[in-house]
Amino acid sequence: MSTKPISDRLKDLGIELPATASPAAAYVMAVTTGSTVFVSGHIAKQGGKPWVGKLGLDMDTASGKAAARSIAIDLMATLQSHLGSLDRVKRIVKVMGLVNSTDLFTEQHLVVNGCSELLFDVFGEAGKHARSAFGVTQIPLGACVEIELIAEIE
Repeated sequence: MSTKPISDRLKDLGIELPATASPAAAYVMAVTTGSTVFVSGHIAKQGGKPWVGKLGLDMDTASGKAAARSIAIDLMATLQSHLGSLDRVKRIVKVMGLVNSTDLFTEQHLVVNGCSELLFDVFGEAGKHARSAFGVTQIPLGACVEIELIAEIE
């Protein structure tokens, strides 16, 4: 991993982390056990409201990818709030993406790339992770994409 602070990399990418979201039900946004942080699923938001849509019906792959990228920013905001600094992240271990899509839509993996590619850009080699991408019939609040992650910390 580069010695450049994560905050500088975010600034170089023109990214300002937003305020963190509050849980929408009976859970917490992140839990640490040992050197592992589990970050709860985050839904895509646009203008502070759920980014509603179904891939293959009223959204295309490029729009879904943009939604997944926006989730990566929210996930990093939650990590920073939980850890105090993103520089404590040793590695992004796993990303799981759920894509609200029709039964004929088969590009879930390309949608979730929006998140994965930004994590690579921000964390470098430490951002390379294992991943799953699933198509689902619905996501809470009608959101188009939901993503959770697991990170190793120092």
